[in-house]
Amino acid sequence: MENKNTWEKYTEEQIKACMDFNEGYKNFLSECKTERECVERIKADIEKAGYKDMESLIGTDAKLSAGDKVYRINMNKGVVMFNIGTDPIEEGMNILGAHIDSPRMDVKQNPLYEDGGFAYLDTHYYGGIKKYQWVTLPLAIHGVFVKKDGTTVKVAVGEKPEDPVFFVSDLLIHLSQEQMTKKAATVIEGEALDIIIGNRPLIIEPEDGEEKDEKDEKKAAKDAVKKGVLEILKDMYGVEEEDFISAELEIVPAGAARDAGFDRSMILSYGQDDRVCAYTSYIAMAHVPDVTRTACCILVDKEEIGSVGATGMESKFFENTVAELLCLMGEDGAMTLRRCLAASTMLSSDVSAGFDPTYASAFEKKNACTLGGGMVFNKFTGARGKSGSNDANAEYIAHLRAVLEEEDVNFQTAELGRVDLGGGGTIAYILALYGMNVIDSGVAVLNMHAPWEATSKADVYETERGYEAFLRHAKRVR
Repeated sequence: MENKNTWEKYTEEQIKACMDFNEGYKNFLSECKTERECVERIKADIEKAGYKDMESLIGTDAKLSAGDKVYRINMNKGVVMFNIGTDPIEEGMNILGAHIDSPRMDVKQNPLYEDGGFAYLDTHYYGGIKKYQWVTLPLAIHGVFVKKDGTTVKVAVGEKPEDPVFFVSDLLIHLSQEQMTKKAATVIEGEALDIIIGNRPLIIEPEDGEEKDEKDEKKAAKDAVKKGVLEILKDMYGVEEEDFISAELEIVPAGAARDAGFDRSMILSYGQDDRVCAYTSYIAMAHVPDVTRTACCILVDKEEIGSVGATGMESKFFENTVAELLCLMGEDGAMTLRRCLAASTMLSSDVSAGFDPTYASAFEKKNACTLGGGMVFNKFTGARGKSGSNDANAEYIAHLRAVLEEEDVNFQTAELGRVDLGGGGTIAYILALYGMNVIDSGVAVLNMHAPWEATSKADVYETERGYEAFLRHAKRVR
């Protein structure tokens, strides 16, 4: 079987619609480089589409019914959306689920130090990365300081043309004889991923008549660059060194999403795993105002480190939120909740490994997805003998084929590389625990988990169209 390239199917009108859609996507990628930034942007967008905050309704006499649209935010790092359909909620929902965290470097709680005339921030990498890819790149700092009084101070430095950027240094090639003999996994150690943030010492002039003792002079000389950085942070953000203890600062590649290729058919950007599926999922929700089965979109944190914690998919937030939704609909009861979840259908919206001809031996070509081949379905993920995977049922896949063909959505199937070579997972298996039908579905990505990832604009557009078709037409498959 051969899948037709999406560009070959498009009319001129469709090409224009695809290009226009991807301008919004590029803007999202450029502005949203952390989970908090994603949630803030998503909240603003879906409120324009008529969604209301569930928190303002919980515990009141408010009642929800068909046509109502609500959302709920989880600790500013996740969001769940519902568009209530005309069918009884007990008969299930059509669910899109993606994650909004991406591989990066996180600043440690006691990070600031000086060495050799440089001020550094000590970091700990987050998610699966090739550490050597993160050196000598222009980097930006995004995140928040939360002060003891509860004040939250937002930080985003390195994105504007006038902003400074930061970097991790690397050893010059002339002195790299020993370094070049190391394996790729260790050529850059995790503890070496500290970013340089300053080099100019703070000059403290004595006041008239003041004499500095020798001890003060030595201390100032030792920490002068670090002190200079702290002065800047105090001036810009009103924070002290101890405020790093309660800060969440993420180190990400600096720069906006860009068109790639002379034909501008691709996008090169940080964070496309999995914000490409998050964006297409919540935009699809906004584009489908009326549904028969209740539509749901889950956007979660912590997928890259195992979906753990209070903001990961393994937390009870989603289940508890569905219970609150049922209560607001007058459908209270444990059995209604269980029946609703078991009867639901889900697309676990996550990216897939696009075939790379340069590394063709890592793939089994006829079961690999290609950039431009359309929306991707992974029947299973996992590793080795499908270990740890959600393996979708054939009946469910057949139903999805019919749904997508009805809307003329171009799609392809894939698995994650050659058998026994590697593996990976998504949030699919977690939702499958409720007994619902789940399959992984998303966009093919080149350079996955690298600082700059590549996608096809046609795939992004087809995936959004596919998600719309799913929300409109998918049904329970027994």
